[in-house]
Amino acid sequence: MPMVGMRSVGDLTGPRDQRPDVRYSLTAVPKRIRLSSGAKVDALTFNGQVPGPALRVRQGDLVEVTLVNKLRDLGVTVHWHGVDVPNAEDGVAGVTQDAVPPGGRFGYRFRAEQVGSFWYHSHQAASQEVARGLFGPLVILPRAASGGDTGAAAGLDLPVMAHEWPTTHGHLVAFGTWDSLQREAVPPGTPVRLRLVNTSDNTTWAAADKQPRTLAFAGVPFKVAAIDGTEVSQPPDLENVRIPMGIGGRYDLTFIMPDHPVRLTDLANPAAGLLLSPDGRGDAVPVLTDAPVFDPARYGRPAPTPFNLASRFDRRFRLILDDGPGFYDGRFALLPKINGRVFPNTPMLMVRQGDLVKTTIVNRSHNDHPMHLHGHHVLVLSRNGTPTSGSPWWADTVQVLPGEVIEVAFRADNPGIWMDHCHNLQHAVQGMVLHLGYAGVTSPYLLGHATANRPE
Repeated sequence: MPMVGMRSVGDLTGPRDQRPDVRYSLTAVPKRIRLSSGAKVDALTFNGQVPGPALRVRQGDLVEVTLVNKLRDLGVTVHWHGVDVPNAEDGVAGVTQDAVPPGGRFGYRFRAEQVGSFWYHSHQAASQEVARGLFGPLVILPRAASGGDTGAAAGLDLPVMAHEWPTTHGHLVAFGTWDSLQREAVPPGTPVRLRLVNTSDNTTWAAADKQPRTLAFAGVPFKVAAIDGTEVSQPPDLENVRIPMGIGGRYDLTFIMPDHPVRLTDLANPAAGLLLSPDGRGDAVPVLTDAPVFDPARYGRPAPTPFNLASRFDRRFRLILDDGPGFYDGRFALLPKINGRVFPNTPMLMVRQGDLVKTTIVNRSHNDHPMHLHGHHVLVLSRNGTPTSGSPWWADTVQVLPGEVIEVAFRADNPGIWMDHCHNLQHAVQGMVLHLGYAGVTSPYLLGHATANRPE
């Protein structure tokens, strides 16, 4: 029981006394799947498919999702990546709930207040369970208009989940289960929105270049209409650019389908990708291996924001991302560190509800780190001392490259205890994790080898 004046994260739930507008059931079940190349993967799936079923809801909907665990010897949770749900619905084993054991079930409820592209995945032993397939897309559409208008955009609306599948022959890079070229027929003149999600740990790409996963789109001018589920202000047309994506991050690409093929490619597997053409056939568009790089800090037009670099901040934090030798969980390794430490000795960022918080992230390490704060969206203020100059750049997963210094800010308006970690889950499992804690909030959940909870 929490002390007098304290709140438990278990009490910070979504509405429990109202009728849900949308109900889904997700059942975790093992299944051997076949990729488009014929390669086989011993996968973990939601409802027997990978990626898991696309969950489409509308802004304002009260969403209820029942998780059922039919895995034989693994616990599981569901985390709603990028959706600022109440703390008890966040799906982090050992922080906001206990992992759902084999044969168990758990119910999540939250109001879909945001609009945009998100995704869901297990946050129990995530470095293994996400890699093996426990993830899927979540799309929140605009609120339904009056007069029977559904509010859905006409045309093709397609989630594209960039992933690496672990196999006995190494990691295979794919869009979903397509590790070869996927062809789709799209009539000319069709409005298209590709909702790009990076679900992988970038092992193939990063091992060679220590850079984020990079996608390339060619064949027609396009816009980056949204970043991490937030619409970009007046996005201009782009053409022939490469798009680096931090792990967990999302970009929405929009364009009008031309009368010739267009192609989306993951540069870690240039022979594969997604080819859209009027007849579903045609020659592949050349892959952009050498082209300018998309820069979200300079893209779009400025727009008003509730705070900026000149604001008075109630809390200021500084996170130094580094690496070096050390012991973690009884093993000696080259460890990714935060302020010279690994979890559970990393700093706890303590705030009070209503605080305006500024965090400076300095990457002195040899790797890129996509830092993901649960339960909040941050406004990126500056990079390497230069203020952002395009559209307000709101993000829940901020990619920090080696040598970069990035300043972000957020309003502490969602009480709880929130995970804040590198979303390269191979780094998280080595201790690159910290937490954001609100004064007066406690958690009754435990983690570690004496428990069943493995939140990384």
